[in-house]
Amino acid sequence: MLGAEWAGKRGPPEMMEEPRSPRGSRLPWECFSAWLDGVCVVTFDLELGQAMELVYPNNIQITEKEKTSICYLSFPDSYSGCLGDTQFTFRMRRSAGHRNSLHDDEKYNRDAPVTLQRDTAHYFGYVYFRQVRDSSVKRGYFQKSLVLLSSLPYTNLFHTLLQLIAPEYFNKLEPCLEAVCNQIDRWPFPGPGLSLSLPIMGLVLQVKIPNQTDLMETNVITDHPKDRLDPPCQISSIHELDLFRSLQSVLMNLQLLWELVLLGEPLVIMAPSPTISSEIVLALTGCISPLKFFSDFRPYFTIHDSEFKEYTTRTQAPPSLLLGVTNPFFIKTLQHWPHILRVGEPRVSGDLPKQVKLKKVTKLKTLDTKLGMYTSYKPFLHKDKALIKQLLKGLQKKLPSSALSLVLRKHMFELTQSFILPLERYMGSLMPHHSAITPWKNPPQVRPFQQEELMKMLEHTGPQYSSTIKGDWSGLYRRFLKSPHFDGWYRHKQKEMRERLETAHLKVICEANIPAWIKNKSEVEIVDLVLKLRDKLVRAHRQHLPISPASLNRLNLHIDEVIGSLPEDLQSILHPH
Repeated sequence: MLGAEWAGKRGPPEMMEEPRSPRGSRLPWECFSAWLDGVCVVTFDLELGQAMELVYPNNIQITEKEKTSICYLSFPDSYSGCLGDTQFTFRMRRSAGHRNSLHDDEKYNRDAPVTLQRDTAHYFGYVYFRQVRDSSVKRGYFQKSLVLLSSLPYTNLFHTLLQLIAPEYFNKLEPCLEAVCNQIDRWPFPGPGLSLSLPIMGLVLQVKIPNQTDLMETNVITDHPKDRLDPPCQISSIHELDLFRSLQSVLMNLQLLWELVLLGEPLVIMAPSPTISSEIVLALTGCISPLKFFSDFRPYFTIHDSEFKEYTTRTQAPPSLLLGVTNPFFIKTLQHWPHILRVGEPRVSGDLPKQVKLKKVTKLKTLDTKLGMYTSYKPFLHKDKALIKQLLKGLQKKLPSSALSLVLRKHMFELTQSFILPLERYMGSLMPHHSAITPWKNPPQVRPFQQEELMKMLEHTGPQYSSTIKGDWSGLYRRFLKSPHFDGWYRHKQKEMRERLETAHLKVICEANIPAWIKNKSEVEIVDLVLKLRDKLVRAHRQHLPISPASLNRLNLHIDEVIGSLPEDLQSILHPH
């Protein structure tokens, strides 16, 4: 489905070195749970409809409500057009609110690019659905889904994994699944910046997990000849989809869609299959990289979902949400949504694929509504005609989809970056100067964000001077400042800036001459200093501040020295042994 290049370096299992936990000895399913929350098998029961047949490992905690949601989301809304094998992705809320983890999710998220952070409040469901004729079954069809549940958005890796596991499982059933899960439990832990070898079913998948400096590195895609029997097992990207294939029918309206996504506008994708709906939704959430998509998104959504009423109510404005649906019933229930994209089956040809046309929302009335982009939104920026020309030239040269995807991804990345960089510069100007940080005072505060100050700065340093795309950049910024993506980005930057100040302050303290400072100080002041320094050390450890172990050791020695200068009764309180 996703065109990941994989194959095997075959070798005896005993030659594979077993990875160890960062903490030494491994707990049961510890490595497995770093990658997956669990594996589910959903089948069709004549009396119950979709039913959970198997959950593995059997000790994973999934509530009954979650099981019901997984069952509905694991089957296409309409089975008639889905003969054979179908792969797609869904995302759903966790009932418990947050993932109960054996791992330091916070550390992983701090080192990972924002687009690859763990989503601890949701499950990603990676689905491989099979429907084939089977005369031994009452309904005449074998219908079953294998689902990988994870907090990681590694779409390409997990769908590649399903291409290996699912056909084998459907033939050999549970023993095969148990063996696969045991193999995954021997994988190394995923970590940003690591290149890993992942043995699975006699193959070894080679993957690179990007860190924050690798954002564009994963876009280097190598095409392998189709007729080779044993191509390299390198997965070109753990998370990126074939962007050109996903967005080929909306290229003429890409600028408009980019703005809608950037502003967190409510947007519905109506597609003929969950494969197409989920690929378009995931492609759109990624098109504002390196900015994180902070709104909610559902790559595939059904009328049975527990949030159905919440999203279809007309008593309040639609939420900031990117929704992928396939059931035509949604045309009626979501008529009040401001932006609806209806797409058909993709058609691959040597020319630019047929493009959906812009239409007024008022035309969206019947179940047989035509394909189109239904919105009354007027983009702030003009279309980039150079991009369309470049893609047309690539199509005429018969370039592969992966090469055209690279062109698209580079364009979207540079467009978002040119939009975000002036905001980054302005936030940097709010930081106090390093000379204002002294060891004996609390670190200075970050200056408050002021919209008009930013807008004035943008008049002279905005993207209108550097970008080839013209239009009302100022209007786009004003609208963005009211969006959930700005709110999420700003909170993240504030936290980052506070930690930078905290780090700078701690470094200054580590280099200070503390014994000289306490010479003329009262016992109360010295005790207060000890307590503050200890609090600093605790926060540095909790926030994983980038302070060298040597500096922290020096500070600990200073604290011991300071305590040693106090009377014995105070020493015993501050330094109990």
